[in-house]
Amino acid sequence: MARIALKIDVDTFRGTREGAVRLADLLERLDVRATFLFSLGPDHTGRAIKRVFRRGFLGKVKRTSVVEHYGIRTLLYGVLLPGPHIGRRCRGFMQDIGRRAFEVGVHTWDHIRWQDGVARAGEPWTRRELELATREFSDIFARAPVVHGAAGWQMNRYVPALEQQLGFRYASDTRGSAPFLPLVDGAAAAVPQLPTTLPTFDELIGREDLGGEDPVDHLLGLTGRAPGGDQVFTLHAELEGGAYLASFERLLREWKARGAELTDLATYAGRLDFASLPRCSIIAGAVAGRSGTLAVQSPGGGA
Repeated sequence: MARIALKIDVDTFRGTREGAVRLADLLERLDVRATFLFSLGPDHTGRAIKRVFRRGFLGKVKRTSVVEHYGIRTLLYGVLLPGPHIGRRCRGFMQDIGRRAFEVGVHTWDHIRWQDGVARAGEPWTRRELELATREFSDIFARAPVVHGAAGWQMNRYVPALEQQLGFRYASDTRGSAPFLPLVDGAAAAVPQLPTTLPTFDELIGREDLGGEDPVDHLLGLTGRAPGGDQVFTLHAELEGGAYLASFERLLREWKARGAELTDLATYAGRLDFASLPRCSIIAGAVAGRSGTLAVQSPGGGA
């Protein structure tokens, strides 16, 4: 059975205080490792309302019951309510997860700002956002972060070089099929990408083309058909740490029963020979069940 690295994106104030803690409790109980990537600045989730004009967004909202999972208060942050500063107000929750021997890293500074702005941003904007998040992380954990996972799988051509400059050792910013070194202007960047390889829960919930198949059964089918392949599975504190906690526990127990090695990104990266990884471009691509375009590993390697 495969090695499956678990990456937990913690997007919101509520997700940090509630969902991430529930997930840490579950993982600790099952003796499973995972990487928690934190949003560290203001929670401006309400500003995502502008995505209503994006193709497929309303369908996702309907399928995944966004109001139920995120809560009405969270959906007002940054619009009708001031966005709480996650790093300042949730540092104790983050530190507790780190003390429990889980790997912790950087997701973003302002999740909505990054997700909606980075693809069109220049180097100074991108540097500022990454530096803000890196400084806040270092202040909370008294050490520099080594792993970055871009919010919404959104990035630009400046991110790989900035990750190296800021001391990140590996990143999971993209969707793809296997670890790779990103090609930028024909040269390979030094920080390897460990792309998310499996669909997420919210990409599977309510999909008509899946004929009502339960997301857990679908994921078990995917990993069962590729028993020797390594995978990266991304989950969200607001979903699997909330209404889908029981489903996620079933998934973990089934994976363990089938012999899967469940681990974190640090362990996964530590077993790779970075120098021998393929060189691949990062392109804009679509993923079934998710609106908009994402940063995707090019299927053919180079540009």
